[in-house]
Amino acid sequence: MHLSKLMKESATQSNALKTFPNVLGHGDPDVVGIASNSREVKPGYIFAALPGNEVDGVNFVEDAVSRGAVAIITQNSSRCRDITPATPLIETCNPRLELAKLAACFFNGQPDYIAAVTGTNGKSSVVDFIRQLWLLVGYSASSLGTLGLKTKQVLENSSLTTPDTVNLHKVLKSLSDRDIQYLALEASSHGLDQYRIDGVKISAAAFTNLTQDHLDYHKDMKTYFKAKARLFSDLLIANGTAVLNFDSSEFEVLESICISRGVNVISFGSSNGADIQLLEVKPSPAFQEIKIKVFKVEYHFVLKLLGKFQILNVLAALGIVVASRKESDVGFWVDKLRDLKGVPGRLERVTESNSMAQIIVDYAHTPDALRNALVALREHASRRLICIFGAGGERDRSKRKIMGQVAHELADLCLITDDNPRNENPKGIRDQILEGCPDGESVAGRRAAIKLGISKLQRGDLLLVAGKGHESIQEINGQKFKFSDVEVVRDLMKNAEGLNHE
Repeated sequence: MHLSKLMKESATQSNALKTFPNVLGHGDPDVVGIASNSREVKPGYIFAALPGNEVDGVNFVEDAVSRGAVAIITQNSSRCRDITPATPLIETCNPRLELAKLAACFFNGQPDYIAAVTGTNGKSSVVDFIRQLWLLVGYSASSLGTLGLKTKQVLENSSLTTPDTVNLHKVLKSLSDRDIQYLALEASSHGLDQYRIDGVKISAAAFTNLTQDHLDYHKDMKTYFKAKARLFSDLLIANGTAVLNFDSSEFEVLESICISRGVNVISFGSSNGADIQLLEVKPSPAFQEIKIKVFKVEYHFVLKLLGKFQILNVLAALGIVVASRKESDVGFWVDKLRDLKGVPGRLERVTESNSMAQIIVDYAHTPDALRNALVALREHASRRLICIFGAGGERDRSKRKIMGQVAHELADLCLITDDNPRNENPKGIRDQILEGCPDGESVAGRRAAIKLGISKLQRGDLLLVAGKGHESIQEINGQKFKFSDVEVVRDLMKNAEGLNHE
């Protein structure tokens, strides 16, 4: 595709995406690819020289041109012109947005119906439940996010909740080529703030909640929420559907944004007035009996998941699938909820339901997520609730003491250990958590902490191993090691004696 044609097509996208860049220089090269990493540039590629907090992409323009770049996206045309006088420049005030527009046009293929889910907690569970429900009724469906790209099985692992712009549109094109018509994807605050999801036609969007996380990046909660809100103000199509948490303090603001754009709103939650309302919960060790009301009609059934917040995640997913097939009776979808399976690393039961003690692995790595997990699991523990957790290094330090306070308040016994310390001193992280959890026991080494926790288990106890969930690696001193909480628990359980204690 020639550059002139690509630029013309990108200019026809929705008003929310228009930035009207200037194309400086002469020539109309044939474009065969796009990259924002100069090392990935090949002859015929457009190179996006993106600004960064630490490194400016303009520094790599010379390298990109030497590798065959035929055009440069930049907000610093004068500097680029000095580096490469003959290369066409796509000058724009927002290079990330322009990259998204061009990537969408270049790859030119997406599933017919895309639902995006944002919020601090619950994104992975909601998108997985949406995918499961679509598959249960025979739709060709996938989910994309922290757990990777999934259809009926994991196709590709990912370390990012939202892939970079170019790879995202490559994936969308691949799914379209394979006739996958439905996609549920996670929309992280980083991805929204960095315009990675722009150019994606989003027919429905869900908001789960907003609690403290990623303040090392966003600096304050107002900025954090603003990034999340872009999904509804800028990206969701005008005649689409927003599924919003009625219990959240952000509901009214998001509802107002949606109504002003002609977006249909479906609310979910525990409070009176929600379109999809949780009425009653009766927990047991292996499942929950629940009663819900959907558009004034009550339903009663068994859900094979643990935790009230997982029920709310299911209700968010229900709102999305109801919106995706509006001609279907709601009862058609509610009936499928009975068949939902747990999501890896999200209140994942590692022991069998008839074990004398239970061990649960969960991804909870924020104060609110840890609180939700502990509150939920208290209902399923007949005796003590034991919690093993840590906090990531080189991330929001302010949440460490708060997480300690949450665990101190809600757990009977706390073992403070290492999460992903990265390049920080692990003991220093544990000490900051202990400021909020003075009765906690500091245990160096995550495996050692899990082993100690298992040894303390007695009949009727429940052990929560929190923080890493589905993750299969641990980052220590800049190195990555294989480490899975689920696999470690299973390995240690083989010779565990703690579960035999009365």
